[in-house]
Amino acid sequence: MFEDSYMDAVLQALGNESRRRMLDIVRDRPGIAVGALAREFDVSRIAVMKHLAVLEDANLIVSEKDGRLRKLYFNAVPIQMIHERWTTEYSAYWAGQVTRIKYLAEMGEQDDDETRGEQRK
Repeated sequence: MFEDSYMDAVLQALGNESRRRMLDIVRDRPGIAVGALAREFDVSRIAVMKHLAVLEDANLIVSEKDGRLRKLYFNAVPIQMIHERWTTEYSAYWAGQVTRIKYLAEMGEQDDDETRGEQRK
């Protein structure tokens, strides 16, 4: 188990939409440079750096110097630790099943919406 203050930092970091979007980008593009990440946002580079500092303090982002570049990598471990705090093996299985059903239903709704759109044409 990890300290509550550490968990607070992780939850605080995840509580901001811009930081969640940053995590999504870094997860999808491992090793992205800070400058490339900053170009994805309509805020100053300094604002992006402040968000990255919060993510790094929560250990959700790991950075590595590569010459003049600073490359960023997503670290899912803190999120997994929070997940494990409140789930058991049994509940994790069923939560996974329910999540799977939710995603399948949402995909079905998207397919239905697309089909309805084609029928209207």
